[in-house]
Amino acid sequence: MISKAIKLIRQYHNLNQAQLASKLSISTSYLSEIESGKKEPSLDILQKYADFFKVPLSSLVVFSETLDGSHSKSKARAFLSKKMLKVLEWISDNDDIKEIKNTP
Repeated sequence: MISKAIKLIRQYHNLNQAQLASKLSISTSYLSEIESGKKEPSLDILQKYADFFKVPLSSLVVFSETLDGSHSKSKARAFLSKKMLKVLEWISDNDDIKEIKNTP
């Protein structure tokens, strides 16, 4: 689920893959593979991601582990993580709709 979380964070910040890949000093195709879940991001890539978006690396890791069900003891944390993802998806979808409406 880390792939879904980091994709939504990128979309929330209105960046396309090429822009973020450039900022992280990785290829666009590699970022695409990470976001689609085809490749797992290295700890180094996650740290670059955390630094760029100014979030603690631990938050990204815990967020993804919770979504994966790795913390089965904390159902509340899993519930909140899934809700946070839904909110990010909703924001991203609404931004896409606004862009379509504003395109001549």
